[in-house]
Amino acid sequence: MSAPRDQHFLVDPEAIDRIASLLPVSGRIVLEVGPGRGALTHALLDRGAEVVAVELDRHLCSELTSTFSAEITSGQLHLVHGDATRVPIPPFELVVSNLPYSISSPLTFRLLEIGFTEAVLMYQYEFARRMLAAPGSHDCGRLSVMVRTYAEVTRCFDLPPRCFSPAPQVRSTVVHLRPRDPPHPIADRKRYADVVRILFSHRRKTVRNGLRSARGIFGGEAVDRMLALLPEEILAARPERLTLADFAAIAGTGHEPR
Repeated sequence: MSAPRDQHFLVDPEAIDRIASLLPVSGRIVLEVGPGRGALTHALLDRGAEVVAVELDRHLCSELTSTFSAEITSGQLHLVHGDATRVPIPPFELVVSNLPYSISSPLTFRLLEIGFTEAVLMYQYEFARRMLAAPGSHDCGRLSVMVRTYAEVTRCFDLPPRCFSPAPQVRSTVVHLRPRDPPHPIADRKRYADVVRILFSHRRKTVRNGLRSARGIFGGEAVDRMLALLPEEILAARPERLTLADFAAIAGTGHEPR
């Protein structure tokens, strides 16, 4: 049977063991998104985790229900059928998942919004590289700024295509996330997210010109206040050269809380 959508099943026993052992899961409630046929699920359950598994594919849900009937009956496994970016998810503490590539970004942002203690997530290599890019570096983008604002991010290890079935055409990277408070005060998280999104949608422009294009979003008067109050070194910079402190300063400048 072929993999549904863009899901590549993790089948290498050593890789499965490494991932399942990165966090102490015994007695903890662990969210697994995209369990597939349950190889990683087995490893988590064997280590004493209570697993909440969210799977979109109906056929795989049926297969998982059959494979883990005893664990479902005992309450050690809770199987949720649906899109993990939208479906209600029961309470959990940790996240350990081999994510389907197509939902990497929206699911990561959703998890940070829901909240968790720690997460071990597998991404496509290029996606992980962009996530790990330091603010102020050439590879910095919206993803890295938003994730690094709300979490500590660490690369664990890479996995080659042969660890999966079917084998993807790219490497994968396992990443550890630990939520944290923003390193710089953010009064309005939505405004902060809007600033980051808008500036990186015009990443070839300076901050000054990027903000000028956002009058329809922030309002003309608010943008004029930002342009008047922000220092020239920020206004003249391009988004990838900004620090997290700079993004917080932009979002907070000229903002009048409602």
